[in-house]
Amino acid sequence: MGSQSARTLSLRNEADLQQPKPAPKPSPGLWLAGIAFTVIIAALGYALSKIPGFDHVGPLACAIVIAVFYRQFFGYPEQIRAGIQFSSKRFLRFAIILYGLKLNIDVVLHQGLGLLARDLFVIAFAIVTTVWLGKLLKAESSLVLLLGVGTGVCGAAAIAAVSPIVKAKDEDTAIGVGIIALVGTIFSITYTILRPILPLSAIDYGIWSGTSLHEIAHVALAGAPAGPDGLAIALLAKLGRVLLLVPLCFILMYWMKRKNTEETGETKIEFPWFLIGFILMSLFGSYVLGKSIPISTGALDSISTATTFILTAAMVGLGLNVSLRDLRTKALRPLIAMCIISVILSVLTYFIA
Repeated sequence: MGSQSARTLSLRNEADLQQPKPAPKPSPGLWLAGIAFTVIIAALGYALSKIPGFDHVGPLACAIVIAVFYRQFFGYPEQIRAGIQFSSKRFLRFAIILYGLKLNIDVVLHQGLGLLARDLFVIAFAIVTTVWLGKLLKAESSLVLLLGVGTGVCGAAAIAAVSPIVKAKDEDTAIGVGIIALVGTIFSITYTILRPILPLSAIDYGIWSGTSLHEIAHVALAGAPAGPDGLAIALLAKLGRVLLLVPLCFILMYWMKRKNTEETGETKIEFPWFLIGFILMSLFGSYVLGKSIPISTGALDSISTATTFILTAAMVGLGLNVSLRDLRTKALRPLIAMCIISVILSVLTYFIA
């Protein structure tokens, strides 16, 4: 009896040894250190973006580049992984919520309804053709979809918003943001060079810039040479595309649900609650802030800067997952697809501006 109990106890001990032990919870100090790490790299990205030449690229892309090179030379800082992952996921969603303040729904609905039809065409064209061309080039499908969304809607913010919905890898999200920043910067500078020789009025040039360029920052850069009126209409056209991000996310949710049902039988899709926050902040910024609650332009600029900084810290966490070895083989074909579609989109929108 005693030997049988000892044998049973021995078997239980062996079973316990074979069971994977849960990972120990990180200490609060290491968790905070991970968050601080992403904030420091984000600050370095901001500093780098102030240097002539890098100022057109923007802090997001600069911070991602720093994070990628850190990973290649020093490896992933495993001890503070929990804090880094918190930044890449929670900061990302919080930044998207704050980004809603940039969208003035009232202005779009009252002054930009005529532009929404063009914006809708741009988004549909960019996504469908980028995905189609990506398949022809045998490019990474997830990355190509993110680039199509970023090209059609609003660059890095759109990529960040849809990546949790389509369950994109952190590496793909970071690469997509970097490519969008690079290509968008090249296009916006090209637009400013072409502005003096194009037979377009300031308003038409603004519409062309706002309906074809990638980020709000790119539209602002390209639209400035057209003067106040040209820049205003360019930003209005761009805001229409930002507004359409919300229905696009719900369409992608429906598509992912159907895809999962067909492939795995699973029908449950995690609802992106941060989208509700985005909508609420848009409504608050459009109808309450500045009207019922007075606020200065300087305060709004500070909120905008804080939003970009939080998003930049999130991008650091994503950039640390990028391997340069994989980047050479993974990013080239999606980059080619995006460049081709961006050129075609610029030509098409030029003739309908």
